[in-house]
Amino acid sequence: MNDFTPASGKTTAELISPYGGKLVNLLAEGEERRELLEYANKLTSLQLTPRSLCDLELLAVGAFSPLDRFMGKADYTRVIEEMRLADGTLFPIPVTLPVADTSSVQVGKDIALRSPRNDLLAVMTVEEVFEWSLPQEARLVLGTEDVRHPLIAEMALLGRTCISGRLKVLDLPKRYDFCELRRTPAEVRRLLESMGYSNVVAFQTRNPIHRAHEELTKRAARQVGGALLIHPVIGITKPGDIDHYTRVRSYKVLIERYYDKQSTVLSLLPLAMRMAGPREAVWHAIIRRNYGANHFIVGRDHAGPGNDCQGRPFYGPYAAQELVRQFESEIGVKMVPFKEIVYLPDEDRFEEQDQVPTGTRIASISGTEVRLDYLGNGKRLPGWFTRPETAAILSKASPPLHRRGLCVWFTGLSGAGKSTIAEILATLLMEYGRAVTLLDGDVVRTHLSKGLGFSKEDRDANILRIGFVAGEIARHHGVAICAAVSPYRATRDECRAMAGENRFVEVFVDTPLAVCEKRDTKGMYAKARRGEIKGFTGVDDPYEPPVNPEIRLTTTDCSPEDNARAIIRYLMDCGFLLQDGDEKDPAL
Repeated sequence: MNDFTPASGKTTAELISPYGGKLVNLLAEGEERRELLEYANKLTSLQLTPRSLCDLELLAVGAFSPLDRFMGKADYTRVIEEMRLADGTLFPIPVTLPVADTSSVQVGKDIALRSPRNDLLAVMTVEEVFEWSLPQEARLVLGTEDVRHPLIAEMALLGRTCISGRLKVLDLPKRYDFCELRRTPAEVRRLLESMGYSNVVAFQTRNPIHRAHEELTKRAARQVGGALLIHPVIGITKPGDIDHYTRVRSYKVLIERYYDKQSTVLSLLPLAMRMAGPREAVWHAIIRRNYGANHFIVGRDHAGPGNDCQGRPFYGPYAAQELVRQFESEIGVKMVPFKEIVYLPDEDRFEEQDQVPTGTRIASISGTEVRLDYLGNGKRLPGWFTRPETAAILSKASPPLHRRGLCVWFTGLSGAGKSTIAEILATLLMEYGRAVTLLDGDVVRTHLSKGLGFSKEDRDANILRIGFVAGEIARHHGVAICAAVSPYRATRDECRAMAGENRFVEVFVDTPLAVCEKRDTKGMYAKARRGEIKGFTGVDDPYEPPVNPEIRLTTTDCSPEDNARAIIRYLMDCGFLLQDGDEKDPAL
């Protein structure tokens, strides 16, 4: 943690009070901490997921004030139904601790909470153990049960029991990157107070800041006559987002060179986003009040996860702004709507779109154009759109599409023809110069998943292992081809999330069950029909076909090679492969 003192000659401003009146502080110190460290190492341990790790950190330092624990049943129930804690305080998002195995959890007993790397973090006195319902929480909080929502795919793999109780936090999670920008609410408040401003406008972002965002944030600070808190999320964001290392490097350059350092604070927020749209926007406003902001910029489709299985946006473009406006007086944070800002090339300036006279020439670039037309083709973003330093950082982190990684995921019944098509596809991709790793279900079970059985839990574990490896291959710009039955939609969608929405191609090999049984050289279907194998997909265990796969193949009227070449054509159309005969690199 960092200590801040007011700059010489400046008066200390009085910021808005924390939400609920005071900042929660769960950190044990001094002798209490030393005693708890010794005690905690004798306790049963629970390893937190990356999401729960983020939640614990922000609970500990008061970012979620007035919450002082993972929610118990009364708070949880009222939050999902009414957006309020049990005492009536507005709070729109449930913050719970789901556990898969409760065999070692007892009410009234202490349990040690550890990071995914087994670092000791906290001691919880378990006071409640309660069940939760995925469909109910998804429907009430997210407004959908569509498995394409990234949080639903993740929730489907969680235990259905939550625990709650008093927390004593011994240490915050170990972080080694951008340490000077990782500030608690109390530290941010001291820094803002030292600047001498009572009004503070906060800007939430999980994307690079381009010139229009820069203009908007500067205008917002002038509008409120106060300081600007640029507060990017660096915990869990939307799958496929630009990594926080790249983003924070660009933020640092912008703050150093283009913002007023006497009135601007850059601080990082290790928040695990839910991508819950309107509800999440209200939650973000509450969190920023705890950091000292009394104004909050709310964007178009704030915290939206993109499109559902039918290709429709999960939330309306202005639903978040409407909900925050409805509760801004109760939160104590006034909403500053993110207005569309365009560039006027003839005047070399930016203006709000609704203030531009009819007939005036404007220039703008959409997020899709940034990803596909510019970064996807290796083209440098224009200077009017983004600062040259940001453009250079993004170009380095986002190579052209034909150099980026991707995951091609084959799913279908046993015997559908997945492995045969996948092997041909791997050969063709290598012909086009791509580095390919083939992860076949049977081969993976021999090595990566040796020892796993065929229960639903073991099948999910096997598929998630494949998904994890494929995601790492794609992240490092390789091509992962995965061929596994992968019968359950939620598990496949979690693999999509691990790889990233924009680099996951789901290929449904749609071969009828009767045809698969005829092709069964191993006799597995026959054994399943005789009852010698239990839980066999397509016989006595369901196969959940994809709702909206990128590619659907049939094998009764098309050869494996033709199917593989159809995938090649699709990848060319998407830009993941250069067109035939075009060896010129557009980035050169």
